[in-house]
This record gives sequence, structure tokens and C-alpha cells, in this order.
Amino acid sequence: MRDATGSPPTSYYDYIIIGGGTAGCPLAATLSQNASVLLLERGGAPYNNPNITRLSAFGQALSDLSETSPSQRFVSEDGVINARARVLGGGSALNAGFYTRAGTKYVRNMGWDGALANESYSWVEAKVAFQPPMGPWQTAVRDGLLEVGIVPNNGFTYDHINGTKFGGTIFDRNGHRHTAADLLEYADPKGITVLLHATVHRILFRTQGTTKPIANGVVYRDRTGQAHRAYLKEGSLNEIIVSAGTLGSPQLLMLSGVGPLDQLKSQNITVVMEQPHVGQGMYDNPMNAVFVPSPVPVEVSLIEVVGITGEGTYVEAAGGENFGGGGGSGSSTRDYYAMFSPKATLLESTSMPKLSSAQPFQGGFLLEKVMGPLSTGHLELRTRNPDDNPVVTFNYFKNPDDLNRCVRGIQTIERVVQSKAFARYKYADMSFEHMLNLTASTPVNLRPRRSGPGASLPPSAEEFCQHTVTTIWHYHGGCVVGRVVDGDYKVIGIDRLRVIDMSTVGYCPGTNPQATVMMLGRYMGVKILRERLTK
Repeated sequence: MRDATGSPPTSYYDYIIIGGGTAGCPLAATLSQNASVLLLERGGAPYNNPNITRLSAFGQALSDLSETSPSQRFVSEDGVINARARVLGGGSALNAGFYTRAGTKYVRNMGWDGALANESYSWVEAKVAFQPPMGPWQTAVRDGLLEVGIVPNNGFTYDHINGTKFGGTIFDRNGHRHTAADLLEYADPKGITVLLHATVHRILFRTQGTTKPIANGVVYRDRTGQAHRAYLKEGSLNEIIVSAGTLGSPQLLMLSGVGPLDQLKSQNITVVMEQPHVGQGMYDNPMNAVFVPSPVPVEVSLIEVVGITGEGTYVEAAGGENFGGGGGSGSSTRDYYAMFSPKATLLESTSMPKLSSAQPFQGGFLLEKVMGPLSTGHLELRTRNPDDNPVVTFNYFKNPDDLNRCVRGIQTIERVVQSKAFARYKYADMSFEHMLNLTASTPVNLRPRRSGPGASLPPSAEEFCQHTVTTIWHYHGGCVVGRVVDGDYKVIGIDRLRVIDMSTVGYCPGTNPQATVMMLGRYMGVKILRERLTK
């Protein structure tokens, strides 16, 4: 891999992949085995950055607001603070590391070949997946989930099945993160070129003398602003593949002239093809976390245990005193709350709650994630600059079923906190209502907060869900299969152009999507190569 500033003004490849993220890296590595591949990544490398590589530093990269940060913050129109990746490896370089497969029903509903999907998962897992250490706090959460009826005990498994389990992690036993970029180790070095700090501004199309547009190249700029062009070599099987992520892929299609007519006209973009579904069907799984102060120390851990309830919600946990790289009683509560949503540094004027001057800030979060979700939003262009965030609306809880699922998730968390198995990690005289109030008093988003005479009273579960909703970074959609791309991820109505990433998904796979997105990159790479060899 090298910086894009050293790339030639014009180059030619069999495949041009836009986005070196969770899908783009395994896809590029696979295609390089029998074709020439250009992988364009707008960010830098994830290596030699302890804020990315160390488990104990989780949250630091998400709170970095600099222009060179591996994370680019955005705030949805719903008032929820979020982040998108700007680094090789994509979201796998920033997330909490949980690794778990999609369920067999999900694989079947997506029309994927089960055997190839399993082979692709295994291919990924050989490089980046590990069994977590399973410390005493996480074990207490597991036992609490089992005690309240989230059964059976499925032990350690990557599989998505109802009950309680320990899932995998991309952090090894030394607390070192392994990202999708590690999958590039599978690549044939003779068949791949990886350019960093290469931002694609538009896809080029040939439209004259054809019945429909044909993608044939891209324009990208290096970090100095110098423009470069990369073209596809001659051959009908050569393709441009967009893997720029849930925000980046629909944004780039629009910037290239493919999207809703009103969006293209609003930015004076030449229309290549009107496609009203680009940027529609945007989803983000609501996440609500409850902080549970502990009278005893809690091991540092990210997501390891999960309760798959069968009621439309997943219950997970993360604990420890020193998230954000701090430690012990000197840890900033601001850093601690930053671990689940990159909002704390945005709210500098706010003082986080403390238990008392004599009590260290220690404990953990129990969180629930709404499956699906059913509520949907949309994405619109803000400017013609691909570095600028688009305007995004997710419409959290617009569908009342999502809110009902959240309430059930909070009720499950309450039962776990009150369980005998978890008693050691809870103050005996602290009610769950007090925990909700403690958490709700912390500004975790920019949504309207409770006010008036009842503002100091414990919130109802419904109020808690609405007022404390954050993201768990599992947003998806915008180029959904069947609307924008077909079952082979080819853009409908355009030749030699595919989209392969989370933007094609209309329903989040499993408790965490990263395993499935990496699998999909490998899976589609194998399918594309098979087609290439056959023809």
C-alpha cells in the first residue's frame, strides 16, 4: 500500500474498488488472485495507531475530531451523534470488536449459497476472529441473562441462535485489534494496488452509442488535491465496485449522476440515470445503554456476551474503569460515557454525574439493541464535496414496534441487574429507577431533553428509550438489494457497476454486522472470479 500522491495521472485495471473498508478489503484480496485490482481508500492505514489497535484505548479514535482522524463524525437530523470510518479496514478499525455471524435464516433470505457463506466466514475468521477472555463481570452478565430466562446457554459460538452466548471478538488475547485490513494479507501482491488518502469524487460513464450507461472509470484526488483518473481495461467482465459504506456509497452514486432527480438538480449534477431509490431506505438500529455502578472493580471488556431474546431485542454488555485510555478512580466520566457513542467531546459544557466523592467511577453498561429496525429514513446531498457528510435522517422509533422492542429490552436489563447472579456488581441500595435517572441525566445525544416539574423523576421505559437513544454504528441501507442493486449487487440499469457493502442491506444481520460484511466481500469476490473464469 502507498499514498495516492505517488500514483500516476492515469491508470488501468480489471477492477476498481472504491472504499477499503470492511467489505472492500476482503473483496480486493480475493479478486487480486486472478485479476488486476485498484483499491482506493480515502483514509490512512490502521497500523501503528494505538488509539485504533489497543482495546483499552477504545473510544479515543471516535472522539478525535481532527481532519486526519480515522473517524469522521456526523450528526443525523434526529439529533443522534454518529461516526463513519475514514481508515483502511473501515468500521472494523473503530468498533467495539464483537464478531458474530448472521443466522441461517438471514443467509437463506438473502439468497446466499449457504456452503459458500460458511467457507467465506471461515476464511475471515482465520485472520481476525478470536475467543474473548470471559472475565468475571461478563460472566455475571451471562449468568444473569440465563437466570431471567434468556436460554439456552449456547456457550462460546460465532453462530446467531436464540439464547445467551459469548461471541467472538477481533481483539486478540493481548488486546490488539485485527481489522479487515488484515485480510489483505491474502492478496496476491502482483495483482493489487492499494492507494491511501485517495478520495473518489465521481464515477465516469460511457453513455453515447449504448442502450444504458456503462461505468468505465473514476476520478479521485490525493491528499494534496491533485486529480487522478483510473479506468477499466477493455473487457465486459471488468467492473467498478463501490464499497464506500452506508453513507459513502449512495452519496457517491448521486455525485456521479445516479440518484433521485431532485437531489441531482439541487446540486447541478448532470443526470446519468434517474434512480429514486438511491439514498432511500436508511436504517440505524437504536441502542440504549444503562450505566450500572459497581461497588467492586470491573474488568475492562467490550462486547462479549449477548442475550438473543427472541423478542426483537439483543442485550449486551461492556465494562471496566478505564475506557478511553484512563484508569481507576481518576478516570473521567466523560471518557467513560464516550465509549458507546462518540458524543462526549461535543458536549464540553456538561458535567457528568458522579456517585459521591468517596466512590470511584467504576461499573459497566448493559445495553439493548433493537433488531431490524423497522423505522426507516433517507439520505440527501449537502454539497458536491465527497468529504462533506450528507444529510441523514434515520427516524428512530417512528415505527412503534421499534419502541416496544426497546421497552422490552430495558425490562430485560432490569431483570438482569436485579438477578442473584449479578448481585455482586450492583449497589444493594441503588434502585434500577435511580440507574435510569443517572443515565438519562447524561447528555448522550442532541435530542430534546425532559424539562418541567417532572424532569427529575425517573423516566418511564418509553421516555428512556426516546431520550437516551444512541447508535451502535450498525446503520445500513441507501442502496438496498431489489431497489438499487440486483441479487448479484449489480446496479440496476447500469453496466459494469456494483455496490457491495452495508448500504445494500435492508435488515441488520445478527447482533453485529461486521462478520457478515467481511464474509460478503469474500463471498462476492469468489462468485465474481468464478464467473470470470467460466466466461
